Amino acid sequence: MTSYIPQLTLPSAIFNSAPASILLPIALGSAVGFSTNRTSDQKRQYRALAQPPLHPPSSVFGPVWTLLYGMMGYASYRAYQIGTSASTILTAGPDIVPTTYHTSTLYTIQLGLNLIWMPLFFGIRRPIEATIDCAALVGINAYLAYTWGTKIDQVAGWLMVPYVAWLSFATYLSFGSGYLNEWDFSEERIRKGEERRKAEGKDL
Repeated sequence: MTSYIPQLTLPSAIFNSAPASILLPIALGSAVGFSTNRTSDQKRQYRALAQPPLHPPSSVFGPVWTLLYGMMGYASYRAYQIGTSASTILTAGPDIVPTTYHTSTLYTIQLGLNLIWMPLFFGIRRPIEATIDCAALVGINAYLAYTWGTKIDQVAGWLMVPYVAWLSFATYLSFGSGYLNEWDFSEERIRKGEERRKAEGKDL
């Protein structure tokens, strides 16, 4: 996929600290969510637009993402610590270190892709780009889960599995919402959705 790129990788100080690794994605995700919500009415858009089957209430996303951010942050910490430790190098060989650095770059890239999804979907209302972004996240994180789990640390790999599963579900929701609304999240489309819900007697 890519090699180790220092300019596109979080500082080693982040990966060397469990609290920093856990709290950074939570803090960044919360900041993006707050800033996006200030410039767009997420709940209004989510309720007004047609949604695919099995879509959860909007209140579910905040707690789920917070938990998953913490889990993936801890996974990155474990993978980096174990992948660069002397004992692991002795047992797995020196090639484990480049693999660890390589995955730390991928982890950083996927974090950036994750953080731009909400502005794409709710902020500038670009469902096609948001769905592509989400699909890319599934691929990158499936690779991370596999590589960490099979080459560095099984716990780190398993910690990523719920994240990959949720990203797959999120891709389905993103695609389904885009498809059902003809890939049009314009204000006119949202207004028509609100009118339809009112006619159906549903609360907005």
